[in-house]
Amino acid sequence: MNAYDKNQFLCPKSAYYGEFTPKHLVFNANLQEFSQRVGYISSLETGGKLAPEEAYQQVKQLWKQLKRSYKTLELES
Repeated sequence: MNAYDKNQFLCPKSAYYGEFTPKHLVFNANLQEFSQRVGYISSLETGGKLAPEEAYQQVKQLWKQLKRSYKTLELES
């Protein structure tokens, strides 16, 4: 298995079926990455490898990044 296959396995990307605009596509990619990373953090916390406080701080930071992305892409109505 090469590096590309491993990355696709560990971080799969779903197709985007919403209204196509470059901004929507970029935000969708950011949202998928947010979701993937929150899943990893949750699993680490559940498995006892990450303290609840640390998990919370990491998710909070990821949320701030996603929110900043949303505002930067000017998706607010």
